[in-house]
Amino acid sequence: MDTLTRAKELKLALTDFVLDAEDEVATALETYSAAQLSRSQQTDLYRRELVVDRFLMEAQIGEQTPIDLFIAQEADLTESDRRLLQRWQRSFVGLFAVTQVLPDGLELMNWTTAKTYTVRLTEAELQAAAKLKEGDILLTQIVPLSDSDWMVSSKWIALGKLGKPKLAVAIGNFKQNYKEHLYSDAPDLLEEAWKSVERYHQDFTDFFGSGEITMSGYQLSKKLAEFQEVMTEKQLERSGIDHSKSVQELAEEAGISQEELEEAAAAMGADAKVVNQMLDTKQPTKMMAPKVELPPALKKAEQVTVLTDPRWGQVFSPHYAQFKASLAALTTNSTSPSTENTAPDSTADSTADSLARKFLEDPAIPAFVWHQLAEQYPTQLEVVLRRVLERPDFNLLQDLDKVLQEFGKPLEPELPEIASVPIHLHNLFQAAVIEVSKDKSKKKIKSKTGTGFQR
Repeated sequence: MDTLTRAKELKLALTDFVLDAEDEVATALETYSAAQLSRSQQTDLYRRELVVDRFLMEAQIGEQTPIDLFIAQEADLTESDRRLLQRWQRSFVGLFAVTQVLPDGLELMNWTTAKTYTVRLTEAELQAAAKLKEGDILLTQIVPLSDSDWMVSSKWIALGKLGKPKLAVAIGNFKQNYKEHLYSDAPDLLEEAWKSVERYHQDFTDFFGSGEITMSGYQLSKKLAEFQEVMTEKQLERSGIDHSKSVQELAEEAGISQEELEEAAAAMGADAKVVNQMLDTKQPTKMMAPKVELPPALKKAEQVTVLTDPRWGQVFSPHYAQFKASLAALTTNSTSPSTENTAPDSTADSTADSLARKFLEDPAIPAFVWHQLAEQYPTQLEVVLRRVLERPDFNLLQDLDKVLQEFGKPLEPELPEIASVPIHLHNLFQAAVIEVSKDKSKKKIKSKTGTGFQR
């Protein structure tokens, strides 16, 4: 029996083992599935099957995985079976491009890391793959058969051939729904991405003098533009680019006209030197920092606070300063340790209660923001949360993290949006923006030439 056939048999047996379980395995599967499906608006049958497959390969039940429990229970497994199953700990979900259709499988490239894989297919899978062509995009999970060969662990979701804008959107959706697998097959890229978050925090603190600043949306937008220029210069220095050169010189080195370079930069809202870095394929850097700017909805806000953290990244809030002020202004009576007085008795109390609930329910306010408030206003925050949660015995030190988890806030940071991305993804995103911008320009021109009277 060949390895692929045996692997498929073991995969089916492992699946049955988990689905038939009635103990803590069943409870863990239910919890895991609910958490994963709640993160995605797409819950079709294929994606539900993918959730089960992910559970088989990556879930933790106590200190063991489903594979560990399966191996421990199945006494008839051979040594080669055990080795094969243990390899599956390296499985991962990816958004793949078909680079070659093989007689017995596919060559795939993981779009988020640019790594390639040889995937062997069964006869039934080969029939399904007959419709695929080079360049088609697939969402699937692959597991290793050996050091060089892989197999799909479930049905793939075929997205077809995608232009750059749609591909960029698909990668953005993948990042949102499968954050754990963004760079799961490239630990070096993941490490560099986390280091970039630390660098961003340090650069932000150096520029603004603090990891927390508050100003009007208009002022903040201008200051962030200045900060972006500083970040660009530092990125160019790290990449070994001579940032003293003129835009014209950079354009000539990139093999394009200065007009084309500046047009591309304007389309992206970026510095022309950054565009040149995108076009220069000889750059030694592996990662590029995303553009820093204030969300459009906040540009006209009277007051916006930016908080940065070396692990959690960056948060924009138009209400943070108001929340802090209301906590600081709470009456002595309302901050008494007595649990009898639980109703707000001042404007500050009512404002604090309202904003506390807003911050709990807002997914954009992560745990680190709550931890900072708990350090600065422990007594006030405890009393406010007792009222808001209607829990007179709430203890800030003991119960805050439990409450944050109840409201869906992870206690450990996920890779923030400000993290640098691999250069090939950066190039794709920038090219997609330029393409969309050009399409919009063409539509405007057609619209202008199509107006007026017709003879």
